[in-house]
Amino acid sequence: MKRTLARFVLPLALLSVTAFAQTGNASPAPDATTGTATKVGIINIQQAILLTNEGKRDLEALEKKFEPKRTELQGLQKEVEDMKKQLDTQGPKMNDEAKNKLVKDIDVKQKTLQRNLEDAQQDFQSQQGDIVNRIGGKLMQVIDKYAKANSYAAIFDVSNPQSPVLWAAQNTDVTKEVADAYNAQSNVPAPAATPAAPTPHTSAPAHPASSSSKPGQR
Repeated sequence: MKRTLARFVLPLALLSVTAFAQTGNASPAPDATTGTATKVGIINIQQAILLTNEGKRDLEALEKKFEPKRTELQGLQKEVEDMKKQLDTQGPKMNDEAKNKLVKDIDVKQKTLQRNLEDAQQDFQSQQGDIVNRIGGKLMQVIDKYAKANSYAAIFDVSNPQSPVLWAAQNTDVTKEVADAYNAQSNVPAPAATPAAPTPHTSAPAHPASSSSKPGQR
């Protein structure tokens, strides 16, 4: 199963990757009219970042960094749920004063949970964005070298589900090749294997294009 970039929520959900592409300084590929560049390729930038050793290392470290906050929020969420159950089961037997106090306490705690969750999401996304922009900027340079070395006239990013690319042959996908080239250049070793954690439900980014599907869509 392919990993996806995610934002800190309960459970995790997808974070699209777009900002870093605007900061890349790669120079244009050779003019196809000269005969030196004849091929067209596609790349899933999200998957390329996740395939780099640097991306795996830094994104996994970020997830571990936020694990205590996730646990804290889960505990707070359970408190809210327990209070709601108490209201459901004991509410009819309570006097008005006690019942109104419990309703108010639930409301206060639920608002606290929402604020804390939003703050954690914002912090997580900001730090994840820094990682993505840093690796993405260097990845653009690798794409530039790879395209020129392999006579590509253009390489299109299909990680966005709204990619304008309608169809591409499977052998035009250069995601792994570019990630491998990045790893060779970065000299960052592959992170040590860790036991697989339960996979949260996510909105998966695009599968690379196939003969029967649009690149960037499931």
